[in-house]
Amino acid sequence: MTSLNLQSLKPQTGARRRKLRKGRGIAAGQGASCGFGMRGQKSRSGRPTRPGFEGGQMPLYRRVPKLKHFTLINPKHYTVINVAKLADLKAGSTVSLDSLVKDGIVTSPKHPLKVLGNGDLKVKLTVQAAAFTASAREKIEAAGGSCEVV
Repeated sequence: MTSLNLQSLKPQTGARRRKLRKGRGIAAGQGASCGFGMRGQKSRSGRPTRPGFEGGQMPLYRRVPKLKHFTLINPKHYTVINVAKLADLKAGSTVSLDSLVKDGIVTSPKHPLKVLGNGDLKVKLTVQAAAFTASAREKIEAAGGSCEVV
């Protein structure tokens, strides 16, 4: 076996094929129209249209999506309530979706409860909800209450 050096390097047999000489007669296999067909935009010189071009039709990448995001398939829905609405409740009570409906604060309890942090709270409450915003949790705990995720 010969030693491997720069002068002795050559491609493996069958690895390199001859370049197709297009437009050199019918016997060459790619004569006259060079495999581009007879007429049309794709047969012209300077041929390739840019990627995504659809013949003047509004291309897909400009049709979809019009907005800057895709809509969620299964979005989470919540019945929301602000901390300000809880300020009128009795101190030390437990607040849940059922108790809010009973007190008439929430009228349509279709979805799980989420507490938002708008307003102030001075009353100590135990709040049971599916979700809390960070500011709501902060205000409830600052008033001496607790947040329970149900």
